[in-house]
Amino acid sequence: MADLVYQRVIDSLKEKIDSNTYPDMRLPDERSLAEQYDVSRSSIKRALSNMSDQGIIFKKRGSGTFINPLYLKQDSYFNYSGSNLGITDSFKANGQKPGIKVLSFDVIRPDQDMQDNLFLKPSEFVYSFKRLRLLDDKPFMIETGYIPIKLAPELNEQVASESIFNYVETELGKEVNKTYLAISASPSDEEGQKLLNLNENEPLGIMEGIFFLNDGTPFEFSTMKLHYKYFKYDSFVDLDR
Repeated sequence: MADLVYQRVIDSLKEKIDSNTYPDMRLPDERSLAEQYDVSRSSIKRALSNMSDQGIIFKKRGSGTFINPLYLKQDSYFNYSGSNLGITDSFKANGQKPGIKVLSFDVIRPDQDMQDNLFLKPSEFVYSFKRLRLLDDKPFMIETGYIPIKLAPELNEQVASESIFNYVETELGKEVNKTYLAISASPSDEEGQKLLNLNENEPLGIMEGIFFLNDGTPFEFSTMKLHYKYFKYDSFVDLDR
């Protein structure tokens, strides 16, 4: 319940920041926020600490808490917050309706690279699936994923047509909340040109990585090909921690 409280504060403050509720770029003090949301000071501290880690706000000693002006200008399509890293909840759709089309769903024996990536034995099998992500029925991403059967034995094509990570959270009681991603760009291939409506001279954004459960178990190896118009990523680095 405490997690939900601080996350609700974060969501509310982000909405207010986006709607320019604080034109002077300064947030109310912790006591005022605690009274406003009728929550404890510790919940406010946790919410503000989380927002600071994301680069949304910064604290200036002796002066207060301020909104990062570059956050207001950020143009990233991904905004990872909450309890899992699923694209369904993390993609900034800006009012567009998200959708998923399952292109394939199979069970396969993983090759050596897959065994290494997901810490599997040669005798273990994985789900192999390919999904087309859409916004207002327009394709923007091709996602190819591999998940060990032992971690989600009831996974099926119907679940894959929705949010797999939300399924893991609601049905399995776990969270996918850590990832290692490699981000690059590449000339569009035949698949990208066909499914994402790209021309031969237009590039693809590539994200490839391993997603981990909250207990540290590798859950999914995934490759995502994005239409270049949606390949925008913002980062906040804090070397003071």
